[in-house]
Amino acid sequence: MPAIAHAPTTATVEPLARLRGVVRTRGRVRVLDGVDLAVPPGQVTALLGVNGAGKSTTLDVLLGLQPADRGETRLFGRPPADPVARRRIGVMLQQAQLPERLQVGELLALVRSWYPAPHSMADCVALAGLEGLLSRRYGRLSGGQQRRVQFALALCGRPQLLFLDEPTTGLDHDARRQVWQAVRALVTSGAGVLLTTHDLAEAEALADRVVVLAAGRVCVAGSVDAVRARVAQRRVACDSALPEGAIATWPGVASVTRTGDRLTIVADDADALVRRLLQAGGLEVRRADLAEALTAVPGQARTGAQA
Repeated sequence: MPAIAHAPTTATVEPLARLRGVVRTRGRVRVLDGVDLAVPPGQVTALLGVNGAGKSTTLDVLLGLQPADRGETRLFGRPPADPVARRRIGVMLQQAQLPERLQVGELLALVRSWYPAPHSMADCVALAGLEGLLSRRYGRLSGGQQRRVQFALALCGRPQLLFLDEPTTGLDHDARRQVWQAVRALVTSGAGVLLTTHDLAEAEALADRVVVLAAGRVCVAGSVDAVRARVAQRRVACDSALPEGAIATWPGVASVTRTGDRLTIVADDADALVRRLLQAGGLEVRRADLAEALTAVPGQARTGAQA
């Protein structure tokens, strides 16, 4: 895979994109309610939340597609509509309307012409896995192939800040891994990435930082490990014939499920639980994964971390 390199830039600790106290309303509904968000260079920031939490609106405001009613929005220290700022970003939205009659090669040539030092056509093909597709009309491609083209278009200008909205939806396993590899290479080069995804395994694999929206507010923000650390509960798996009902009555036990002989127990104090289960054998203790952490965090997070 070709290296993703940028011309040298002045070192800075300033975020590439920032929202401060942003409010966005639709009618009587506050879609964003005082959102603070920073996207630093050299990191993937994952913006997570259920449908309707405000993720798409956050992207739209950062990209200048919707105005903020209140608060400050900046890309590279400039307003989002500033041409200098826009030439430094790449965007892959969940919904894209591209000319269906154009060939893939024509689309790439068009978008590459907007940038002063774009990737070569060959590099675009390699980064997004477009081998054999350049002469195909965009409208004749499968959904997964179209997503790969959209990813290539987002990368072709060598962006210093990349916006990815559900980038691997519709991709097969190999194409998904290729996208991940290209994103990691981009971040290694010093670029920043703002990623929205419903795939928490993807967020866990790629993200350096997680920002969770709920009802238009940031309810928690921090590294994946920091989000996990907010979860006091641990999961214990063991082979045991003990009845689930009896274990469920033990102090600190939140839930018990059985699959065959395998028990999975979620408890506040894993050490105390293990002591009671020690004679059952086959014990395994693991930390909560990101999906479990995000399920547990919002109730705690109202006391809240700041983005």
